[in-house]
Amino acid sequence: MQTERVTYLTTAEQKAALEAFAKARGESVGNVLREATARYIGEISEEEEAELIALTQQVNEAVPRMMASMDRMIERMDRTHRTVDALLREKGYRK
Repeated sequence: MQTERVTYLTTAEQKAALEAFAKARGESVGNVLREATARYIGEISEEEEAELIALTQQVNEAVPRMMASMDRMIERMDRTHRTVDALLREKGYRK
């Protein structure tokens, strides 16, 4: 909860740019400044944290599928190697 007020001086051009930026994002100037401050000092916003949680869930769901796919690929490669080896032995190129 925001309970503290911070006042700072800026140029008219910077203020106009900040207001335009906030308006384009559909946010208040205060929210843009809070988010910028949080990013600058290394904290993440609640929205960013929610995005990270969602991405983590997606990765956790994808990893088992990726590992299973890699296991199938390895098995397919092993079968192919055995087939090629057998053919080379049959033709006398390998002992």
